[in-house]
Amino acid sequence: MGGRSRAGQSTLRDKPPRVFIGRLAAVEWVHQICIPKVKKVSSAASWAAEGAMMRFQVGVIGATGYIARDYRQEVRSTPDEARIVALCARRPQRLRAAAQQDGAQLATSDWREVVEHPEVNLVVVATPDALHYDAVMACAGRRKHVLCEKPVGRDAGEAYRMWTACRDAGVGHYVPFWTRYVPAFARVRQLVAEGAIGQVKVVIYRWHNPRPTAMPFTWRDDAQLSSAGSIADVGSHAYDVVRWILGTGAKRVLAHAGVITPQRPDFGEIDLAEALDWGHAHGADAGGPTRKSATFDFADVAVEFDNSAVGTFILSHATYLRKGLAPELELHGTEASLSIDRPSGRIRLARPDQDAQTLETVPDPGFGNRFAKHVFPAIRRQLAGTPCDHPDLEDGWRVQLFTDAAALSSRRGAWVELAELEIQSKDA
Repeated sequence: MGGRSRAGQSTLRDKPPRVFIGRLAAVEWVHQICIPKVKKVSSAASWAAEGAMMRFQVGVIGATGYIARDYRQEVRSTPDEARIVALCARRPQRLRAAAQQDGAQLATSDWREVVEHPEVNLVVVATPDALHYDAVMACAGRRKHVLCEKPVGRDAGEAYRMWTACRDAGVGHYVPFWTRYVPAFARVRQLVAEGAIGQVKVVIYRWHNPRPTAMPFTWRDDAQLSSAGSIADVGSHAYDVVRWILGTGAKRVLAHAGVITPQRPDFGEIDLAEALDWGHAHGADAGGPTRKSATFDFADVAVEFDNSAVGTFILSHATYLRKGLAPELELHGTEASLSIDRPSGRIRLARPDQDAQTLETVPDPGFGNRFAKHVFPAIRRQLAGTPCDHPDLEDGWRVQLFTDAAALSSRRGAWVELAELEIQSKDA
C-alpha cells in the first residue's frame, strides 16, 4: 500500500524522513500456573546466556497509538530491565513528545529504522493488523526479538510465516493474549485440569465490548487494515483463553457475522482513544459526514472442538450488546458446570439437580506491569530453551486459523474446517 492510511502509521512500503533526538539526561500465585508446552526454539548456548543477562533495548512501532502508550509506560517503569531506544509513529507532534518522555534516541516515521537500529534488541509492533507482517519478518531477518499485537497478521498465511521465521531465527516472540493472566480464568483452568467438572462438553463465551453510539470511524472499521473486525479483535482473546483452558482447539466453525451499528462519524485519521473520547462526549445525532464500518462488529460463532466438545462465541463491539447481564464464560462438563464473572472475579459451580453456588471469588489486582511480569520473562525463557506457557507467535497463528475460519464461514454460510486453512497457510 502506498501513501497514508487510517492506521495512525505510515504504510510499510513508504520510507519517509526521520528525526533524531539525542540522549536525554512480588508475582501473584496465578502467574505461577504453567502447564508446559514445548516450543521449538533455535537457541544456542550463547543465546541462552544472553537471555539471562539481557537488558532489553526496546523499539516501538506505532508508538503513540492507543495500545502502545500503556506499553511504553510499563517499559519506562522497569529501568533495570529495559529502556526505550527508538520510536516510530505517524503524527510528528505526538512522536516528538513521546520521544522526549521516553528518552528515546531515535524518533522516526519509518519503521525500518527502528528495526535496523543497532542498539534495539526487542521491537514492539503495535500497528494495525495489516501492517504487522513486514515489520515482524524484518525483525526475524535482523534477529531482533519481537512482541506483535494480535491478530498477528491479515490472515493465517502471514501469521504462519511470521511464526516460522522467528522460530527459525531463534529470536524471542510474544503475542499479548492478556486474558490468560486474569486470575479468575487462570483459576478455572486449574479447576478444569483437576477434573472439577469432568470432561468439558459445552463452552459458551460472551465477549461484549460496546462502543459509544457516536464513536467515529477508525482503522478498526477499515477492511484494508483490520483482519476481521470484532471476530479478530476480541474473538482472538476469547478463543485463545478457551483453547488455553481446555488444552484443545477448534475443529470447525459456523459463523453469522455482520455490521449492526449505525454509520459512524468520519473525521479522518484519528486513533481509538480520540474516537472513544469523542463518542462518549457526543450523541448519535452529532451531525457531519458519516461512514459505515466495513468490518464485522458482531459475530455468533458455533464451534466443534477437536475433543468433540461444542460451543458458541458471541463477539461484539456493537453499541447494542451491553455487558454485565450474564457470565462471560460458561464451561459445562460431565460432572458439573462453571461460570466466570470477570468484573467480580466470581466463579460459580452448578452440579446436577442443585442450584448454582459461588465456589470462590478470585481477587483481581489488575495486570500490573505486563512487561516485567510476562513479556521479559517469556523471552528469556524462550532463549534459554525453557518450556513455558506464555503466548507466542505459534499461538497467534493457531488463533488466526480460528478467526479466519469464522470470517470465511460467515461469507460462505457454511461450516469451515480449520484444517483447510491450516493447509492453505502452510502452502502460502
